[in-house]
Amino acid sequence: MAKKNYAKDVDVKIDGKEWKDALDAAFKVKVKDVKVDGFRKGKVPRDIYERKYGKESLFVEAADKVIDGAYKKALDESKLVPVTKPNVEIKSVDEKEIVFTFAFITRPELKIKTYKGLKIKKEEVKVTKEEIEHEMGHLLERYEEIKVKETGALENGNVAIIDFEGFKDGKAFDGGKAENYELEIGSGRFIPGFEEQLVGMKKDEEKEIKVTFPEDYPHDDLKGKEATFKVKLHEIKEKIKREFDKELFDDIGIDGVDSKEKLEDHIKEDIKKAKEADAEARYEDKVLEEVAKNVEVDIPQEMVDEETDRLMKRFEQQIAMQGLSLDIYYQFTQSTEKDLREQMDKEAYKNVLYRLMLEEIMNLEKIEISMSDAEKEADELAKKYKMKKEEFLKQFGGIEMIQYDLEMRKVIETLKELNK
Repeated sequence: MAKKNYAKDVDVKIDGKEWKDALDAAFKVKVKDVKVDGFRKGKVPRDIYERKYGKESLFVEAADKVIDGAYKKALDESKLVPVTKPNVEIKSVDEKEIVFTFAFITRPELKIKTYKGLKIKKEEVKVTKEEIEHEMGHLLERYEEIKVKETGALENGNVAIIDFEGFKDGKAFDGGKAENYELEIGSGRFIPGFEEQLVGMKKDEEKEIKVTFPEDYPHDDLKGKEATFKVKLHEIKEKIKREFDKELFDDIGIDGVDSKEKLEDHIKEDIKKAKEADAEARYEDKVLEEVAKNVEVDIPQEMVDEETDRLMKRFEQQIAMQGLSLDIYYQFTQSTEKDLREQMDKEAYKNVLYRLMLEEIMNLEKIEISMSDAEKEADELAKKYKMKKEEFLKQFGGIEMIQYDLEMRKVIETLKELNK
């Protein structure tokens, strides 16, 4: 498809009483922080203020007060439907009028050669005996009991409560000291050779052990270096393996599960549901990928950039929940904002392509979701997340976004039916 220009510039003039009122309002804001000899702060007359600071000092504040109305006027007069937030510039301004230029990006033309009969099949889901046994083993581990080992020596699989301090060339090094540290022997959490040399120690015993840091150790001053650790063992704990008995089933607390056989059936069903959900997600992806191969469209870069901004913001929120900032992430990964944006661009392009594609299919298939259905969905979601409906809608983006989300989901379901 030939590349087209989807950028449309729209000029909007604000003048007369509307602009005069905006300048008056701007003066009332600006004068509050102005001090001129002979006048109290905030009480400087308009003519004296303008002689000292110039009428131009009010223009930016006044522009902020009329820009929303100008944007609405641009939409009403042009009848355009922008697909991104417009860029806006002040084309001209004086005490009589202001002219804004809104740079709109309009929806690109999109053609779909075909979106039906692609015969895409969903993979069959099977649960193996090995998968069930694996999960049964994990469950036993999860409910293991730990108790203090009163007698005997430290063994592989035991949990040791230790103090330790590390020395290199006879001097203690940073980060090599801890007290009452809990370490499972055999877990491989420490430097190779450290845990193995603890085996056989007894409660309150002290020992010096020698290790060599691996060549890929993250701290340069310790890579490949020998070190000595002084260790004191305070306590030994041992894990008590559980059995599939009444006590375990009571601890698990699953309704109707009171035997190993019933637990296996329950786990099998859980695994099956998880696999079916994954298979369904992969099936949807395959359908969308195949349909996208039949799409011709020239997507404006501004749409991709705006979606990349959204993905960047979402990523920042996700790592913030882990206690990280973008600056720390860049340090850890030795990357930059440019690197991250380049990673996001591919996903952003796909998101925009799929959105345009689904909206086109929605029109072709005449798919509609009534406002009453959207309200019902909002009620259910607000209840699910234990929020007031008004607050939920505010966070979600309004009832129209609920309606749009339902429409997109219905389009995807329709696509799957058309391509079995």
